[in-house]
Amino acid sequence: MAPKAMNFKMEESEIIDMKQVAGIYNMTVTDLIKRAIRLYVSELKSDPFYRLTVNVEDASPEESAQILNKIDCLSDDDLTISSSKVLDL
Repeated sequence: MAPKAMNFKMEESEIIDMKQVAGIYNMTVTDLIKRAIRLYVSELKSDPFYRLTVNVEDASPEESAQILNKIDCLSDDDLTISSSKVLDL
């Protein structure tokens, strides 16, 4: 797939920081941004929330309303964590 351009806005101080870091590591700011985004996206994709929801279709408006209604009816006791278990993935 051919590279495509994308524009975004950042604070000037962040741009200055990126230029400084890129210069110290002898890379372009574009390469620095691309590497940072790849790392961050990879981190997000390894998160259990992403992995559990990536192939799940969105609920219909009616289903969403039913779910939110049930959540609104829950008490603080209902929402208290009663136990936890760590799973190695």
